[in-house]
Amino acid sequence: MLKEIQLYLCIFFVFAFGIFYELAVEPGCFFDCKPISRKFLTQKEVMAQGEKIMFLETTDRLQPPPLVLCSVESAARIYLDRPVVFFMKGLDNNTLVEVKSSCPALSAISTLKNVFIFPLKMDILFQDTPLLPWYLQVNTTKEKYWVYISSDASRLAMVWKYGGTYMDTDVISIRPVPAANFLAAESSKFSSNGIFGFQRYNWFLWDCMKNFVENYNGDIWGNQGPFLMTRMLKRLCNLTDFQNMEDQRCHNISFLHPHRFYPISYLQWKRYYEVWDSRPDFNHSYALHLWNFMNHEKKNMTIGSNTLVENIYKTYCPTTYSSLVQAAEGSKGTSLNKTS
Repeated sequence: MLKEIQLYLCIFFVFAFGIFYELAVEPGCFFDCKPISRKFLTQKEVMAQGEKIMFLETTDRLQPPPLVLCSVESAARIYLDRPVVFFMKGLDNNTLVEVKSSCPALSAISTLKNVFIFPLKMDILFQDTPLLPWYLQVNTTKEKYWVYISSDASRLAMVWKYGGTYMDTDVISIRPVPAANFLAAESSKFSSNGIFGFQRYNWFLWDCMKNFVENYNGDIWGNQGPFLMTRMLKRLCNLTDFQNMEDQRCHNISFLHPHRFYPISYLQWKRYYEVWDSRPDFNHSYALHLWNFMNHEKKNMTIGSNTLVENIYKTYCPTTYSSLVQAAEGSKGTSLNKTS
């Protein structure tokens, strides 16, 4: 049953994603925007373009689950005038053509006009940064949080080197972030690193990379991630309680109110998978972090459940949602044929 659903999902994405972006400048474009040219661009050419939206996959996984696809699709819809770049570590030992042939869904994503998929090569990424000596000597086999640590390091280097916005693959974009240099507050005195944006070669990120190495401790989860961002921000700024919905600003860095990305806190993450009497409007938010790290129960978006997460999929990644509906219907049809 599971294999059949995956097969239908991959097949549908080949057609659905291609159709979606042919229509991208019609009602699917939420804001006034000009799509990026569809011509072939190299990684160097893409990364030389303006402010980018960047996603990372630091495992060897080559078939992104629906939540990842929803994150990428939502960003592509909201930021049609920007490159949306998805870096995958699993492409190191495979050509993209080979990966596409094994999963059409990934092939379909790469056909979106402003979405680009490239290999994540950390040894190259960390060149000319304080992270390279650390990376060359760290024993990854002894690092129990290596997937997270390598992601923490990669996002710092990526945004410093190329400029733009990094987003976790469980962040659903709902409107553009207006700030260029920003951190996302989880509380008045704690910064996330699940989404942040800076202009190229920003000094703050350089200092973060230096601190990453100088205070490295792989045994503490988050020490190189949100705790790093928080301690570096506290060195610069006197963090105070947020007043109403106002953001804070210090040394040309915007510290954005928790409601901008975390209107539902990590302690309440299950609310995304519940039915709400009235749907929240999230008028003060730019994106929604779905806290996939907390989802040890492996809760999924269920079609027809009318949960908040289902409505989010319908609104902000309708192509992904439609593909899941199609896959479920195809699976039912196959099951009926087998029993008849």
